Amino acid sequence: MCRNIKRLRSPGHSPTDQELHDAALQFVRKISGFNSPSRANQEAFEAAVSQVAAAGRTLFESLQIGARSSSTA
Repeated sequence: MCRNIKRLRSPGHSPTDQELHDAALQFVRKISGFNSPSRANQEAFEAAVSQVAAAGRTLFESLQIGARSSSTA
């Protein structure tokens, strides 16, 4: 997969919007095959980057890092 996308999760640090955007941009470039889309594809490309970044933000806001799950045995 995308080895050059840096890991954003680290203790005590929530990724910035810029970090999420940059990772989303790398991901969309990788899966679309476009480093820089044509004008005809620019809107779709930018929408995909925004949606991936938003999904990343949702993920980070939902993660429970360091929390132990409580299960009864």
